[in-house]
Amino acid sequence: MQFKHPEILYFLFLLVIPILVHLFQLRRFKTEYFTNVRFLKELSIQTRKSSKIKKWLLLATRLLLLACLIIAFAQPFFKAKDSQHSGNEMIIILDNSFSMQAKGSRGELLKRSVQELLEDTPGDQRFSLVTNTETFWDTDIKSIQKDLQNLQYSSTPFQLDFLLTKIETKKHNVPKDIFIITDAVNVQSKNLEKLSENSPVYYWIPSAEHKNNVSIEGVSISGQSETFYEIKVDVKGYGELENDIPMSVYNGKNLVAKTVVKLEDNKKSVQFNLPKKDFHGYVAIEDNSLNYDNSYYFSISKPEKSNVIVIGENQKNNFLSRIYTSDEFNLTTTELNGLDYNTIEKQDVIILNEIKDIPQALTTTLKAFYEKGGNVVLIPSAESTTQNLNAFLGNFSGIQFGSLQNQEKQITKIAFSHPLYQTVFEKRTDNFQYPKVNAAFSVNSNASPVLSYADQSFFLGSATNKIGNLYVFSAPINKTNSNFQNSPLIVPTFFNMGQNNQKTGISAFIIGENQNLVLDALLSKDEVVTIANDDSDFIPMQQILNNKIKLTFGDYPEQSGNFSVMKGKEVLKKISFNHPRTESNLSLTNDNIFDNFTSVTSVESVFNDIHSARTGNEVWNYFILATLLFLVLELLIQKFVK
Repeated sequence: MQFKHPEILYFLFLLVIPILVHLFQLRRFKTEYFTNVRFLKELSIQTRKSSKIKKWLLLATRLLLLACLIIAFAQPFFKAKDSQHSGNEMIIILDNSFSMQAKGSRGELLKRSVQELLEDTPGDQRFSLVTNTETFWDTDIKSIQKDLQNLQYSSTPFQLDFLLTKIETKKHNVPKDIFIITDAVNVQSKNLEKLSENSPVYYWIPSAEHKNNVSIEGVSISGQSETFYEIKVDVKGYGELENDIPMSVYNGKNLVAKTVVKLEDNKKSVQFNLPKKDFHGYVAIEDNSLNYDNSYYFSISKPEKSNVIVIGENQKNNFLSRIYTSDEFNLTTTELNGLDYNTIEKQDVIILNEIKDIPQALTTTLKAFYEKGGNVVLIPSAESTTQNLNAFLGNFSGIQFGSLQNQEKQITKIAFSHPLYQTVFEKRTDNFQYPKVNAAFSVNSNASPVLSYADQSFFLGSATNKIGNLYVFSAPINKTNSNFQNSPLIVPTFFNMGQNNQKTGISAFIIGENQNLVLDALLSKDEVVTIANDDSDFIPMQQILNNKIKLTFGDYPEQSGNFSVMKGKEVLKKISFNHPRTESNLSLTNDNIFDNFTSVTSVESVFNDIHSARTGNEVWNYFILATLLFLVLELLIQKFVK
């Protein structure tokens, strides 16, 4: 037992006073005997004995009464069980990722958690609150009430290790109580490595009533005709799904298609036909779980002609003029000695068709062209030296050629998932007429194979810098060396290599993946472009590349939707953004990850637990009660003891 005011215990010396009074009252008297008073003598002896007992009882009672009163004023208490952490600062970590949109017994998990924080956090409690995107240092619940009520769901995943690092940077070597509120979706054990053993950790995992969810994973063009795009919408389900899912397609605010999706094996690809013109809208489904993955925004620009230049002998270039027709391409064919270098930066695709020797000037120009988002296609010549080819390729990728091998090889494997062929084949097939080559260069490469030989080396490989593409053939494809020009593969291969992805196809970027966009635009020195819609706008990172501009989006925008690339009031391009689908699978909850820490079931319980564990047990009130009891006892002794 300890005392808040131990100095008051010095007053226990006052106990001497009743003892002195008692001794004064019990001093001895001399006995005098008188004749004929024998019976009075016996009565006097009995009375004296009774009076002595009464005085001893009163002394004991008064001593105890006074002692209890003095001890009560000294305020005795028993030390708290967790007194060593009584000075800790409270840190609350609140998960506001998209998975917290799931519905529990009392509504959406995040909204329920915020409501409990507002209702059950003591008004005088100081704390710091950290979410996936927001931080509030050294505050109280009243000061951040509006901020919590307006807290939005974040596409940033719940990265506990990152949040703990942020907290430790701000509160280095400060003793802390850490209270974690999360649904534990996608939380890994490595995220807990930075939790200090000296910091008590409490966790609350609000759970969803149902783990079922349906997500739109992506939208792509699966085919096209002269007048229509065939759009493929990939839908994925999680959990046990029984009901059909309504799906709608909107161009702006106008409904253009509607259907019902029944998921088979929890996944489905739904086809829509859209007119071959500008589209700026979204596809949406309806389910009773997460909302963020129920819409997928995408934009399609009216096809623009791609500018293609083929450098090589005119006789060898003829087959390409039959692929790059004037209705979809602006084709220029030229021999190397007649090349106008000033026209290269205006092109979308440059094809080097069996040039015997690639000059250094052309290599330097094409390297800059590739870095600005252009596509480069290399078809080697049998007369080329490996030194010249490798000197050229060294500026683009790690592809390196070996010697030319005069050995017939069949092209037996197609990378159906490669972007060149994603919209070409309705289904995979291994039963097709294999093209062949009579001679090919050996290759040493980390390039992505597009078409491969039976020995797994590539006939056509690709590399990318995310805005431009390099396509490399390992063999000449003239009719003397190969029958590839007669193969059904040649048209989709060269046609898709000739397309500029920035001008055609679907514009749908994933927020946070730091993707790039290259546009044809002339900007003055201080001019910038903005990305805007009706609700928000931001200025992306931008790099001027002569007559083009490269935009990098980073972690913006904060919300998914349809946007426009604006140069002042001029719309350069319509684009769309979507959040990554990293939170869609609610079954990835790791309920056991916090087993080594203290589990609580509500906000109220964590504050109650901390208060009870760190508050000393005061017992002064018991001594006041004892004082009153001894006072009553003294009165009873005075009255009834003779």
